Amino acid sequence: MKQMGKRLKPFLRWVILGGTLFFLGNVLKDHWQKVVSIHVAGTGWACLAIALGVTLLAHICAGIVWSRILRDCRQSVNRAGIVQAYLKTTIAKYLPGNVWHYYGRITAATKAGASLEVATVSVLLEPLLMAAAALLITLLCSQPIVATYGMPFLVLQWLGLAGVLVSVHPYVLNLLIRLVSQVKQKATKALPDAAPVQLERYPLLPLLGETGFLGLRSLGFVLTFLAISPVLPGQLLLLVSAFSLAWLLGLVVPGAPGGIGVFEATAIALLSQTFSPGLILSVVAFYRLISVLAEAIGAGLAWVEGQRTG
Repeated sequence: MKQMGKRLKPFLRWVILGGTLFFLGNVLKDHWQKVVSIHVAGTGWACLAIALGVTLLAHICAGIVWSRILRDCRQSVNRAGIVQAYLKTTIAKYLPGNVWHYYGRITAATKAGASLEVATVSVLLEPLLMAAAALLITLLCSQPIVATYGMPFLVLQWLGLAGVLVSVHPYVLNLLIRLVSQVKQKATKALPDAAPVQLERYPLLPLLGETGFLGLRSLGFVLTFLAISPVLPGQLLLLVSAFSLAWLLGLVVPGAPGGIGVFEATAIALLSQTFSPGLILSVVAFYRLISVLAEAIGAGLAWVEGQRTG
């Protein structure tokens, strides 16, 4: 069964990617006239510029949270250097495999003085906290979506949130640190550590930080929407909830580097009953461009700062 799973995993990734691209292509085919007719006015470009700045700020916030995770694990690392490493590696998530940004962060953390096991666990913990933050925001703003999809949708969100919150408990994380340490010792034939690193408290502050990250990302999405089309006050909760859920699925679904395709398809599916599919497709296309630009600018600024201080 394990061998069969390994053989089917790459195939499953291509199926997911192909399915989402087919869905997006079909939406574009049916609504391309609406897409090409989209006009961005002067105030719209200002909204897009602000959305770019807010998205860049969100990535800086995520880098600060990662440095906090390492410090909570009693790792003496330079906060500025860790934030720079985070920004420089974020753009690597678009490479095939969707793991190279994690590899780059583990390498950067160990070079900064963190142990391999803590660096590994911190990189695993970060997306779990992001998932918890996305579920929290979705639940807080979920009334419009629950009204459309019913209570089972709400129950699944609560179950998912409970599972993630349990998985980031210090007991679970410390067990994971010990397992990674044992694997490292077997690989290097080193003596066991006399006092292995332990996470002493629940990562509440990092969770709040990741909630801020998702809040800023949601604000960037709303600003992108406002740049193209007016939004009623009663529709804001729907946009934030739909964005958070679409972003979460883009994070966890395999086979989509950077969530490309999965995020867009989910956003269209959740918002198409309120907004026209052509409008949503235009918004997610603009937002994807803003996201990539923010990540590229962040990586560039981090590199320049590293050259200046190095």
